[in-house]
Amino acid sequence: MGRNNIHHNRDKNKQTLPQVPKNLKSDGLDVEYSNELADHNDLESQVRSDAADQRARNRQKSK
Repeated sequence: MGRNNIHHNRDKNKQTLPQVPKNLKSDGLDVEYSNELADHNDLESQVRSDAADQRARNRQKSK
């Protein structure tokens, strides 16, 4: 019996772990944001975030 045979037991549990249902997953959009209190950096990061979201959607469509 070699050394590798000992380590196979720890990986067997990964297949039986429960998956999180889609309705319990968060998309990360639950952050409070106020346009009245936003400064230049906040507005710039909002534009970058929107652009990144659009790129991600385009990648998903092309697959």
